[in-house]
Amino acid sequence: MMLSVEGLRAGYSGSLVLQGIDFELDADDCIALVGRNGMGKTTFVRSLLGLVDIYDGRVGFDGADLRRLRTYQIAAMGIGWVPEGRLIFTRLSVEENLAATARRGLWTTSAVYEIFPALAERRHHRGWQLSGGEQQMLAIGRALMTNPRLLVVDEATEGLAPVMAERLWEVFTLLRSRGQSLLIIDRNLDSLARIARRFLVMEKGRIAWNGDIARFQAERPSVEAYLGIAAKSSGA
Repeated sequence: MMLSVEGLRAGYSGSLVLQGIDFELDADDCIALVGRNGMGKTTFVRSLLGLVDIYDGRVGFDGADLRRLRTYQIAAMGIGWVPEGRLIFTRLSVEENLAATARRGLWTTSAVYEIFPALAERRHHRGWQLSGGEQQMLAIGRALMTNPRLLVVDEATEGLAPVMAERLWEVFTLLRSRGQSLLIIDRNLDSLARIARRFLVMEKGRIAWNGDIARFQAERPSVEAYLGIAAKSSGA
């Protein structure tokens, strides 16, 4: 098992958010993590990266206890992160953003430009000069430049035009075809169902529903009820 989380309780400054999370992800896996806003999804991601207070439980990656490591050490072990809100280096150029996180491996600047030609065209532009969609491409490219074994993607398509969001889903599909392990937080169930092997629903800091893609398809109304979209779906 590449990533193993047991009884994770975590939060901020003594305030408990995650209330006993158990989670496993193997190599060449893709898991969709969904839930309404404020249910703990981003806190869970940040707990993997050593960015929140962990009060109890274990977070293991390839047998190593991540609780004992700093964020840069966790990244070096092979966990890449596409954060919600992009968080690119706005004063650096596209090329400088990519170089800042580069580690030796298959993902090079040229490889990123191959899947995101728009970035190649704007390689000398500063981050603040890019459109929202281009910034999101850059955030993904920057994470890939770490040559991660596990890529964690937090709300990458939020706020993007449909055509740009679809382009990103095409990239995630490509990554899956190349064997990239993914943990994706997103709201688009249809797009997630195209690539995810398993769905997890988070509710009030706990995993409330957990199933493979076949169970998700069979019990989709239950998942949508957790997300507060059942009424909308039934009226479609």
